[in-house]
Amino acid sequence: MVEPFDTVDLIHRKRDGGALDAAQIRWLVDAYTRGYVADEQMSAFTMAVFLNGMSPDEIRELTLAMVASGERLDFSGVGKPTTDKHSTGGVGDKITLPLAPLVASFGVAVPQLSGRGLGHTGGTLDKLESIPGWRARLSNEEFLTQLGSVGAVVCAAGADLAPADGKLYALRDITGTVESIPLIASSIMSKKIAEGTASLVLDVKFGSGAFMKDPARARELAETMVRLGNDAGVATRALLTDMNVPLGLAIGNANEVRESVEVLAGGGPSDVVELTVALAREMLELAGRPDADVEAALADGRAMDSWRAMIAAQGGDPDAPLPTPRESHTVRAETDGVLATQDALSFGVAAWRLGAGRARKEDPVVHAAGIDLHAKPGDEVRAGDPLFTLHADDPARFARALESLDGAYTVAPAGTRIPARPLVAARIR
Repeated sequence: MVEPFDTVDLIHRKRDGGALDAAQIRWLVDAYTRGYVADEQMSAFTMAVFLNGMSPDEIRELTLAMVASGERLDFSGVGKPTTDKHSTGGVGDKITLPLAPLVASFGVAVPQLSGRGLGHTGGTLDKLESIPGWRARLSNEEFLTQLGSVGAVVCAAGADLAPADGKLYALRDITGTVESIPLIASSIMSKKIAEGTASLVLDVKFGSGAFMKDPARARELAETMVRLGNDAGVATRALLTDMNVPLGLAIGNANEVRESVEVLAGGGPSDVVELTVALAREMLELAGRPDADVEAALADGRAMDSWRAMIAAQGGDPDAPLPTPRESHTVRAETDGVLATQDALSFGVAAWRLGAGRARKEDPVVHAAGIDLHAKPGDEVRAGDPLFTLHADDPARFARALESLDGAYTVAPAGTRIPARPLVAARIR
């Protein structure tokens, strides 16, 4: 077979600030997926993209080429409207857990293909694997059957879904090209378009604990992904949300499941409830249920019934005790005052060092490890009050976790007014 393009020519063009056309991008992605283009060459290309960016047309073609590299799921036989949500990740972000069953309780199918955590951001599958018996791997037949009966599925994506993205993602991770908006947007949206959902709501986070620290960059990413989704026929919108402070009071795996169940029971931290409800409304509106009363479904048990059915369908026991840590260490306030700051990234790193996250994809996680917060910014505290509790199976982990929390929180004098920050900063359609 004679290849229609020369890889080095395409690298040169991108390196020098030029644009590739649709045929060139399609060929490059296909040739890399089948092994003709070497990792070294694709590394050079991704670095050129990182430095010079891509036009909207190039980003669209890159996304569609990655979709075309594998299978595309078809939900036409499910008999329900489909909608999905994707979060760019943060600290304490367990929103998928209450959100998927809540939306499904209104007769909408939620095909949530999720991933595992790496570094300071937790993975949805790791959290759910805290539940005894629950399994992340489903066959396509099991996936579709559960989607039609229960309505909500949270599981691992198969290797045949946008395989070009899988190869490219692993390469970007080791070549310093992760933080490129064209590459992030095409990576996320290729999988979501291939997934086959009719509509999609994106939770794009900014701030200390987010992938995108800068709100302007987060907005650019959100707008790029919304445009990609809508251009591909997936009704897409985004919420821009603040991740400077951990979400909720639980950071980890088992404790985040516990907090999610509290939300499904009509309780839970106000910020977790607020974001769950906001995303549910967006998803249900796109799925043709604009008048759905999501607060009522949390209060009257419908969402909880949906959760129990979803967990049981994947082999989990919703009534089984969750893992508990062998060791705990509580940090207390030294003075009276008001909790002023609580840096999300630092708390995420601390939870990771306790064993709740992984440094490499093959590392196991300790499901009982993590942090429980006892106060959030703006709360009054007295000397001796608990601020947060660290959990681990190995007490030797506490010292390094506490190192990462040095300066991560401050207590201001009593009476200090801490301005409230809106959790949802913008809505992008």
